[in-house]
Amino acid sequence: MSAKITVVYYSATGTVHALAQAVAEGAASAGADVRLRRVAELAPDNAIDQNPQWRQHLDATSSITEASLEDLAWADAFAFGTPTRFGAPAAQLKQFIDQAGGLWREGILADKPVTAFTSAFNRHGGNEATILSLGNVFYHWGALIVPPGFTDPAVSAAGGNPYGTSSVSGPAGAGPDAATLDAARYQGRRLATITLRLLGSDHVTAAPARTA
Repeated sequence: MSAKITVVYYSATGTVHALAQAVAEGAASAGADVRLRRVAELAPDNAIDQNPQWRQHLDATSSITEASLEDLAWADAFAFGTPTRFGAPAAQLKQFIDQAGGLWREGILADKPVTAFTSAFNRHGGNEATILSLGNVFYHWGALIVPPGFTDPAVSAAGGNPYGTSSVSGPAGAGPDAATLDAARYQGRRLATITLRLLGSDHVTAAPARTA
């Protein structure tokens, strides 16, 4: 049995892209069938061109398939990545999520494991708040949030964020270090492992009917 996992992310200059790749690698190492998907860029060209790193990254990743709602319907589990924007997800990722109302109404997103990861310019730039903000979406979906917690030394080695892997990009824009990428791979493996456990259940026991 193989778990189907979709990793959906937005990245402006490449940090979250690197995290997304590591999460996908970790999930694949646990036997999952993984789709790596970037969401569409919404910013105008004149804004992108003001930041050479932004333009370079956008051009370099144009071959990665854009996320679609079918990627969510296909998956047994999800991982979402975004840079933090004032302690909340980037508009590009939120715009994609906002299109999923039909899947939500049909119950297609319910009961599926989900995890999140992020990056901020500095250590106190809103990493935890961004992941918690995404949690509000997952609660509405009825998804099963799978945080890394402190379940592996890799989490502490990367700075100790139990909500999800987070990176600090800093002024140099160097991207995530080796410890952070290890934590992201662990998060992907953990998501795949939990998903496989759930898929391996022989049956789901229905809740007893309520009586007056």
